[in-house]
Amino acid sequence: MTLEKAPPGVDPLTPSVARMYDYFLGGKDHFAVDREAAEAINAISPDAKELARANREFLGRAVRHLIDQGVRQFLDVGAGLPTRDNVHEVALRHAPDCRVVYVDNDPMVLVHARAILADHPNVIVAEGDLREPGWILGDPEVRAHLDLSQPVAVLMVAVLHFLTDDEEVRRHVAGFRDALAPGSHLVISHMSPGDADGDDLAAGREIYSKSSAGGLAFRTHDEVLALFDGFTLDEPGLVEIADWRPDDSAAPAASMAAGGAVGLAGVGRLDS
Repeated sequence: MTLEKAPPGVDPLTPSVARMYDYFLGGKDHFAVDREAAEAINAISPDAKELARANREFLGRAVRHLIDQGVRQFLDVGAGLPTRDNVHEVALRHAPDCRVVYVDNDPMVLVHARAILADHPNVIVAEGDLREPGWILGDPEVRAHLDLSQPVAVLMVAVLHFLTDDEEVRRHVAGFRDALAPGSHLVISHMSPGDADGDDLAAGREIYSKSSAGGLAFRTHDEVLALFDGFTLDEPGLVEIADWRPDDSAAPAASMAAGGAVGLAGVGRLDS
């Protein structure tokens, strides 16, 4: 059953990328306008739902990998609506001492996340925009919950492609990097053109231009790799989502949307 009434501050007439993603994942927190936009994407990329789910599975694998590396603090920027196997669920399942901060600027995300997570002492939800790293990292609640003098994993999963200015996105990622302690990590997944037809890419960008994000940037492998400046990539490097440390190497790949666009993913470590 989908939402019938918008919470205060939520625009039910403009597609939200968070709610579209929730729809792709089989969630319930979306409106007709979100479903229509998501189905428009599905019309040009019939594997969009599979790609969204592959991205979610990558997130879980990345969190487990980071816990194995000794990371116990997670900052999920652009976290999206709570669904199954959220960062805190995966993290606390494997290391009960983990601390998680979810950051988003979507009113519906904030309402739902705060309601669901109110009784989780190891988890907080903060309002913030990834274009303001100083604001997020300077937030008193964030600083009280995370010790920034110790390693933190910053997660930017399926969010950076909504910043269409290349110089801007590099500057904002660097803003987080420069505030992190050695041993911190950066997790990125990002849409890439792959072998997609130019018309399909243009159609996808047009749909997202009318959403809450205002646009979508398909970046090449080298352009996404540049976002890890200052980080050393963990194996296997920057690869298609399904190829990043798969749990089942025999499972079919789910990193490509129809027309050849792909999702890229990587995890980098800040050594100094």
